[in-house]
Amino acid sequence: MTQAYSPGLQVRRQTLHSSRRILPIPGDVLVKVGEQVSAQQIVAQTFMPGDVTPINVANQISVAPAEVPGCMLFKEGDEVQVGDLLARSKGIFGFFKSETKAKTAGTIESISHVTGQVILRGAPLPIQVRAYQAGVVKEVIPEQGVVIESEVTFLQGILGIGGEAYGTIQFACQTKDQPLTEELLDETIKGKVVIGGARMTGTAVKRGIELGAAAIVSGGIDDEDLKEILGYDLGVAVTGSEHLGTTLIITEGFGDIAMAERTFNLLKEREGAEAAVNGTTQIRAGVLRPEIVIPLDKSMTSGSSTEDVEVTSGLLETGVPVRIIRDPYFGLLGEVGEMPTELRTLESGSQSRVLEVILDSGEKVIVPRANVELIEG
Repeated sequence: MTQAYSPGLQVRRQTLHSSRRILPIPGDVLVKVGEQVSAQQIVAQTFMPGDVTPINVANQISVAPAEVPGCMLFKEGDEVQVGDLLARSKGIFGFFKSETKAKTAGTIESISHVTGQVILRGAPLPIQVRAYQAGVVKEVIPEQGVVIESEVTFLQGILGIGGEAYGTIQFACQTKDQPLTEELLDETIKGKVVIGGARMTGTAVKRGIELGAAAIVSGGIDDEDLKEILGYDLGVAVTGSEHLGTTLIITEGFGDIAMAERTFNLLKEREGAEAAVNGTTQIRAGVLRPEIVIPLDKSMTSGSSTEDVEVTSGLLETGVPVRIIRDPYFGLLGEVGEMPTELRTLESGSQSRVLEVILDSGEKVIVPRANVELIEG
């Protein structure tokens, strides 16, 4: 029998985890090395240039572009407010003057005698970076950000929608096989990280969003439900920028599939704890996985960052259940069929060892072995 090893989703009861929190452009770091920070604490901030509003003053007051500088009532660098008289024409013999008022607030960045346009720059936009995980600041990167470290319970999913969210873990399902349906959700889930069991239904997701859940985590989701929720087919390389109001994390794959037992049990152990979740997923390369980070209390830490580590990994062999983790079959479930020993040439021109996956639908597909991972049967 042909065999191969497959890495899988990380499911760790206790591990030393680091988060690198970096600003998109240089700014100010607000914490120091050794400082204890909370998950939602702002650790760095900066300001992005404000929005630009072009104003065609020449057209608005009916003058030639070259006359605009002389008609302006403000100069470059001046701040204007909504309703301020921005420019006035000279008129004819002092009569029939035209004028225009500012419709947005900002700073006059430029006045062009060539185009007759005035560029108004809006107020700087604040960009703030939160700690994301509660812990200790291990490193400060001047003008950029920090590295935060702590002992945590750490779990990964297969697919996420939405970015970072925070909340207390609350269970809606009592077993890993129980589907997450809308009647299991009520007003108590507001601001919570809601844990389901098997498939999260589309109506449950919509209900969770309405009730203000911070995040919903469950074993599977129907791809048609996901399409309806998003309003489009999921075909992007990286998720995480969606703005549903609730972050979604699917731990196993597409379809009516139960959450892995060890994942469900580990989350159950941490029920009531504060968690940080991030739905960002790099679909095509499989590098970024959605994650759940739950800091450990001091009473729970053992002093060993490798104690009680559980990682879903093992042996690939014919008949074992797998999920496909890269396009074009991302998130589909099946079992290993044939495992040819010879290298196959892929569409990219590179050569790789492949295997046959018999999908739950009965369809057989050939994929590189690196594109699958084991799941619990």
